[in-house]
Amino acid sequence: MEQNNLPVVHVMNGRQKKLLQGHPWVYGNEIERVEGETVDGGLVTVVDFRGRYMGTGFYNSHSLITVRLLTNRQEAITDEMIAARVRAACDYRRFVLSREGTDSCRLIYGEADRLPGVIADRFGGVIVLQILALGMETYTQTIADALIDACRPECLLLQNDDAIRRKEGMECFTKVLFGELPERTVISENGMKLLVDVKGGQKTGYFLDQKDNHLFLRQFCEGARVLDCFSYIGAFALNAAAAGAREVTAVDISESAVELIRQNAALNGARIEAVCANCFDFLREQVRQKQRYDVVVLDPPAFTKAHANMASACRGYKEIALSAMRLLPPGGVLATHSCSYHMPEDVFVNTVLSAAQDLHRKVRVITLRRQDIDHPVLAGYPESHYLKSLWLQMLE
Repeated sequence: MEQNNLPVVHVMNGRQKKLLQGHPWVYGNEIERVEGETVDGGLVTVVDFRGRYMGTGFYNSHSLITVRLLTNRQEAITDEMIAARVRAACDYRRFVLSREGTDSCRLIYGEADRLPGVIADRFGGVIVLQILALGMETYTQTIADALIDACRPECLLLQNDDAIRRKEGMECFTKVLFGELPERTVISENGMKLLVDVKGGQKTGYFLDQKDNHLFLRQFCEGARVLDCFSYIGAFALNAAAAGAREVTAVDISESAVELIRQNAALNGARIEAVCANCFDFLREQVRQKQRYDVVVLDPPAFTKAHANMASACRGYKEIALSAMRLLPPGGVLATHSCSYHMPEDVFVNTVLSAAQDLHRKVRVITLRRQDIDHPVLAGYPESHYLKSLWLQMLE
């Protein structure tokens, strides 16, 4: 279809402001009417209530995000445009890949790289690609070719097995598009070696958004007794050990994750006690036993994936913060995290600080950090800022 004859999506009056500010989504309940015959996965023009051009994007009636904008300019959507954006995304990541002892990062972060619904992570010589938006599925090979050309990987794995694809009306599958997937994928991060499961692990195999925070932890750990809860494959624990912690315990509910913690400890010659347990229960039991730690890290999965569940999520964050603070003596450090966009930063901070108030303990806010820079925040798109990393010191 000629791109100047596309179906036209009219946005309700009042909803155009966020688009003018750079937000790349139009929800179904923001649409007043549609002119022309739309095709799921096809392109549409978006206009405001006065008929003024807002942008061009992909339409999908199956998705709550009915239109994902690609551009707010009158320009053709072509394979070359998509490939150019892939190249630009990879070029930006040179800031991360130039770090000594780090060979892995997020290469494409969806809308923040103007490639809606596209995720690409580099794990050493392996790139894992996910296409999570129907309109971008047509460009899968274009994206893959551009990644291969820009990054020269040994293997590119298309890991289209996320449940989001079903909501978009797409099939779930995994396929090697280039090269051969190695039996073991070992990456380097801040000089640490990490065995990651790119095929069977969570998301694309490992959470790359905490690299800088892993390194930040080290300054608090020399000679310390450290507890790393919701550890996944042990990255915080490994960095604590590398910094000279006298004792490190890593806890996760997944048996396969705990096995990877043990293997990663062996890879790095680190002494880490890996425990398979529910972290809520483990923390409560440590409190009951009157245990003491110098540093506690809490990095749980998202407690809410919808704004409606925020109250329940706050209770979860507060419960683990209360337990952690009971384990920390004066001078002890708590690093606690939320990876849910639906948990606003100020609400998360106030929730954790309210735990200290309940315990009548004074705390120092050391810093409030975010996700690493290979997960950039796009102006006008607050959903691209999701990770909150709050660091506290107990004063009494």
